[in-house]
Amino acid sequence: MRIVRFASPQGMSFGVLDGDGQVAQIEGHPFGQISFTGARYEQADIRLLSPILPSKVVCVGKNYADHIAEMKGTTGDAPKEPLLFLKPSTSVIGPGDAIRIPPGSTNVHHEAELAVVIGARGARNVSPEQALSSVFGYTIGNDVTERDMQKSDGQWTRAKGFDSFCPLGPWIETDLPSVGLDAADLEVTCTVDGERRQHGRTSALIFGIPTLISYISRVMTLLPGDVILTGTPAGVGPIRAGQRVECTIEGLGTLANSVADADAVSTAGGAR
Repeated sequence: MRIVRFASPQGMSFGVLDGDGQVAQIEGHPFGQISFTGARYEQADIRLLSPILPSKVVCVGKNYADHIAEMKGTTGDAPKEPLLFLKPSTSVIGPGDAIRIPPGSTNVHHEAELAVVIGARGARNVSPEQALSSVFGYTIGNDVTERDMQKSDGQWTRAKGFDSFCPLGPWIETDLPSVGLDAADLEVTCTVDGERRQHGRTSALIFGIPTLISYISRVMTLLPGDVILTGTPAGVGPIRAGQRVECTIEGLGTLANSVADADAVSTAGGAR
């Protein structure tokens, strides 16, 4: 089942993307028993949003050997345990939204990643054997990173946390096995203006999905809707305003985002 969150003239809702390309609206949130409202929309008449609004996005650094190799000297050697960091909820955007380049930045990179969405039961102190029962489904994430800040700061909050630095979407697939796929072995690619830059498979993850969920759940409680970004394969590179980034994962579709310069409007009024 493909779960989407969308905006229509009636407001924001969750829905199920049917095989015919229409979106069937559901009541409330998608966890638990799905109840349909009876309303259906053509995709042309709605705007897809990030498929979930997580309380937190837990990210895993250096989880592909080839990416560690290409970043040698910037982020260090392979970790002995999962390397965790957080992205704020304000970094989340949806398909079609613009990744916004911070003023003065010239080294913002794309990072295509498999995203795990936690389900209704959450996860706290679960074992690797129990971990997959906490999964609601899977979507695509782009762990956008300001590489110069990542190197200079020594920790990654600023480099990873800008508004718009966590595109998610286009939907959550809740049943990969029904289409003959396994999250443990999916193709991951990223193109910029049609040029392929990243290519890998989730089978190359250093720490697999059950291990990650278990490890994280022993540090912090994962709430329903929380997202885990599992790491990125090699091929990361700079993006600039005017370009188009497309992250594709087998069975999960394509997450496409434009790139633009950040605006300079302050909540206090006027330019900052």
